[in-house]
Amino acid sequence: MLGVARDADEKAIKDAFRTLALKYHPDRNKDPGATERFKEIAEAYAVLSDPKKRAEYDHRGFAGVSGFSPEDLFGGIDFGDIFGNGSWGGEDFGLGGGLFDQFFRRRSGPRRGRDIEMVLDITLDRIGRGGEETVRFGREAVCAECGGSGAARGTQPRQCTECHGTGRLTQSRREGRGNVFIQQVSVCPACGGKGVTIEKPCPACAGSGKMAREESLAVTIPPGIEDGVALKIPGKGEASPETGGRPGDLYVVVRAAQDARFTRSGADLWREETISIPDAVLGTSLTVPTLDADASVTVPPGTQPDAVLRLRGKGLPRFQDKGHGDLYLKINVHVPERLSAKERELYDKLRDMGGRAGGR
Repeated sequence: MLGVARDADEKAIKDAFRTLALKYHPDRNKDPGATERFKEIAEAYAVLSDPKKRAEYDHRGFAGVSGFSPEDLFGGIDFGDIFGNGSWGGEDFGLGGGLFDQFFRRRSGPRRGRDIEMVLDITLDRIGRGGEETVRFGREAVCAECGGSGAARGTQPRQCTECHGTGRLTQSRREGRGNVFIQQVSVCPACGGKGVTIEKPCPACAGSGKMAREESLAVTIPPGIEDGVALKIPGKGEASPETGGRPGDLYVVVRAAQDARFTRSGADLWREETISIPDAVLGTSLTVPTLDADASVTVPPGTQPDAVLRLRGKGLPRFQDKGHGDLYLKINVHVPERLSAKERELYDKLRDMGGRAGGR
C-alpha cells in the first residue's frame, strides 16, 4: 500500500506515508476515491509503523490486524510530528488529531455536504490592488419548499424500521477459532442509507431535499495573492445528503489571468522591450507601463542583448508580507534583416573601422 520494501526501516515508511498522504488528502485531491485511498494509506502506516502490529501483519496478513479498532490503530500516532502541522490554502491541513477525528471516528451526526472547487482568473491589476471579485457558481442547495426533509408540506419523513434510523446495517461474525472478530457495515437497502423513508415526496424536489441553484457572491481578494491559493467560503458547497447536515464549503482557487504587458513570477513582474542596434550602442530612454503609471527608464550605452534592467518596487505586493516585488525589463536588440543602400554603406564603414560595429 505504501510501496516500500518488506524490510523498510522506520524513516522509509514515514517518508513514503507522508508523500502519499499529501498526494491523496481530500483537501488537495478532489478526484473520486481520494478519500478512501487516503484512509487506506493511513491505515497501512498505522500497521507498519508499530512493531507489534507489523509483526502480526507479516505473520498472518490482513487477518492479523482486522480486529483492531480505529483507536487501537491510530491512538499512538503523532500526525502533527509527521506533517509539521502544515497548511493548504491558508487552512488547517486537517492532520494531527483532526485527521483521526475526521476520517476514523464514528460520525456523531449527519454527513456534511461535498465541497466545491472553482478557478477564478483575475487581472494583475486586481491582484495588485486587492478588492472584491464576483464569482458565479452552481450547487445543490437545501430545497426551500421542504427545508431539506424531502417530504411534502404537512408530512414528515419516518424513521426506517430496518436500520432504526442509522442508514446502515451491521453484521458481525468470528472466523477461525473465534480469535478474529469481523464487523461488516453496509448501506441499508430499505432507505438507501438515509435512515428515513418518505411516504409523500416534496413535489418541488421530488423527495431529494435538494435543488440546483445558480448563485453569485463577492469574494475579497487579498493584495498580492499568489497563484493557486484557495479562498474558503464556508457553507457554500453542496447540501448535505442527510437531513440536518451542514453544507460543504466553496473553495475559490485564484489564478492570474494572462496579461499582454507582463509575465508574473511570484511578486515580481517581467516585461520584454526591443531596441535598435544604435540605441543599444549609444543608449536611449524608454517609457514602460507599470501597475501604477508609465515610468521612464534609461537604457545605458553598450547594453547587450538579453540584458535585464530592474525597477525596484514596481512589482506586485508581497502576499501576506511587507513591500513589493520588482519589475524586470529584458532588453532585446533588433538586428535588421533588410538594409537600404545607405544603411549598408554606413555598416560597411563601421566594419572597415576595425570590425567594431558593436562598439568598444
